[in-house]
Amino acid sequence: MKIKLLLLCTFACTTLFFGQSKLEIEAQTFFWGENDTFKNAVDIPEKWENESAVIIYKNENYDFHKFGKRVEYKSSIRKRIKLLDQASVTEFSTFTYQKRFNSSKGVYVYNPSNVIVGIKIIKPDGTETIIDIEKEAVEVDGETKVAMANLEIGDIIDYFYYSVEPFKSIEAFGFNPVEQTLSEEYPIMDYKLYFETENDFFINFNSYNGAPELKEIPTEKNNMRRYELTEKDIDKHKYERWFYPLVELPCYKFQVYFARSGRFENDAKAFLPEKEEIIKKTVSKEEILDFYKRYTAYGDLGSMERFVKENDFASEREKIIAVYYFARHHFLTQYVEGIIVGEANILASPFITTRTVPYLFSNEKSFIRHFMAFLYESDYDYDVIVGKKRYDGSLNDLLLERNTKVIIKVNTEIPVYLEAFKIHSDANQFHHLLEGTDVYKLSASRKRLDQIATGKLPQSTYKENESLKDITITLNDDISGFTYQGINKYKGYEKADHQYDKLIFKDYVDEDYQKYGTEPFMDKIRNKKTREKTRKELAALVEKLREKQSESLKKNIEAELDITEVSDYTYTIKETGRYGFDTYFTYDENFTVSDALIKKAGPNYILEVGKLIGGQVDLSDEERKRTENVHMNYPRSYNYNITLNIPEGYSVSGLDKLNKSVDNKTGAFISTASMSGNQLIITSTKQYKNNYEDHADWPLMMAFLDEAFQFTNEKILLKKN
Repeated sequence: MKIKLLLLCTFACTTLFFGQSKLEIEAQTFFWGENDTFKNAVDIPEKWENESAVIIYKNENYDFHKFGKRVEYKSSIRKRIKLLDQASVTEFSTFTYQKRFNSSKGVYVYNPSNVIVGIKIIKPDGTETIIDIEKEAVEVDGETKVAMANLEIGDIIDYFYYSVEPFKSIEAFGFNPVEQTLSEEYPIMDYKLYFETENDFFINFNSYNGAPELKEIPTEKNNMRRYELTEKDIDKHKYERWFYPLVELPCYKFQVYFARSGRFENDAKAFLPEKEEIIKKTVSKEEILDFYKRYTAYGDLGSMERFVKENDFASEREKIIAVYYFARHHFLTQYVEGIIVGEANILASPFITTRTVPYLFSNEKSFIRHFMAFLYESDYDYDVIVGKKRYDGSLNDLLLERNTKVIIKVNTEIPVYLEAFKIHSDANQFHHLLEGTDVYKLSASRKRLDQIATGKLPQSTYKENESLKDITITLNDDISGFTYQGINKYKGYEKADHQYDKLIFKDYVDEDYQKYGTEPFMDKIRNKKTREKTRKELAALVEKLREKQSESLKKNIEAELDITEVSDYTYTIKETGRYGFDTYFTYDENFTVSDALIKKAGPNYILEVGKLIGGQVDLSDEERKRTENVHMNYPRSYNYNITLNIPEGYSVSGLDKLNKSVDNKTGAFISTASMSGNQLIITSTKQYKNNYEDHADWPLMMAFLDEAFQFTNEKILLKKN
């Protein structure tokens, strides 16, 4: 176990040493100097004496200042933690941080000592030791690790991270947002969040779910502003599965935006307050409309219009869906081979070689604007939908523009939803964390968005998001192992991860070329010698990718079935499932297994058939005490059809244990087992019926989860006749 230093702004840090540089002295003085009111704090409340550790003091600081064209951003955190048992001693025995720093805000002013890390150990007798990081730090896999030698129960670790980011910028930009709960896995006695800004720095900040408000502190200068948020006695919270902390726990969210003039303020990619001295806490419906008016219809529609002209469609809805998939190829997948050839250094300048000018949508906005233009020119009624993901709270709590997700709804007889496409994204699909959420609907009376209303996105069902496996098991002659033949099918939200894992670029690029009659990248290379050389090297790359992928899939199946090793593993893609949310991605896999799931018992054999449905949720005693609501990605079902060929001369005993049924409003686990000739037929279905359950219904969820887990422990007996 180890403690990882979580950097506060997504910028990782460079290695720093305790020396006597100006910045090091500044950092140590700031946290451990004469004004440190917590330097003698060692006692903890009686109510927390049985905790593993207690955070005596946690302090976060954010300072934003400008000096002409130069901007300086300081961020820091300090924690003073008392270790109360061996588990926490082990947890904190290694301090880990990364050694990188970068900035995307402007021209970064390089300073190899821009980050200071300090660690101090206080023994129960009051003895203090400052860790010599330069001496103790070691590099392991790109991380810097500092060993905490001789830690003991009762010790206090007092550490800080202090970062200064200087850079030059004349443009406007937003600093990375921070969204954080007050609670951690250990209770906190005293917490303080501190801000300091000045003119040209705009703040969006709000507290949620009962967290304290940010309070302004008087300053000596009119252009200087200070704020703080304080809290005491924060109970711990352990983050568990199916839990959204920002929805359930006291938290705060903020972003600071820098804009030197009114022009930059108007173009800012943020919902800015009217003035620098105002803390923006909410975003109104009118502000949403005003911001997204910038999404004007724009795009070269020639290719899409030709595609429509050259094809016939059964309905307007079918046309929209077909155009989406064509555009996915035209603006994305037709360039994939060229990009890979370049990245693999097979061709130095692939698109110059093929005399191609790639046109890819650079972001969500460019996709939305292009399809707005197509829909406007084709006289379709549509809405631009603005929403936020469920883990980030309700739409009424929207504060940060970066938390929005924008999609298009085409109002055909059955609506079609279009999201900025990725390699395997589908028409009529949007991010699963938007399902069932409240959203803003923006529409245009003419070409520009000028109307806004609220609405709700639809919710998929567990039947639409399916994992289906047809498995045939044939025992070998001496019953020491078996062959496995599996047909794996996934649809809805269940298939995307499998497509990315199991398809390489060759699988879908060639499919798209054939579907749309596009000239393949390779054929665009006019020089024959260059073309053949590129073709050969690309084929070698494909072969390596398939070998690597096969090995990865082999390890996945070993982990899924809890088998040490499988042999003769093969897989074959049958259907890519890339042209419809409700179409299956299908692949076959075959392998052999020895000395696994089978145990000899005299003349008979015990088969662990329950493991064939893969690992299931095994709830701990602590998880069974759940008091939080249950938040999941989407409703889903996992279905198995298993055929076990029984060797001649044997019969099956123990089928009754394979017949299970728990079915309630939260979900289900149902399994059946029966004999058909010399075949044992097992079917099972596990269903998560909703994406959210109230904590009061947790016992209902536990019922079907426990039944599924128990199934994995079930066995049958092959009895010698």
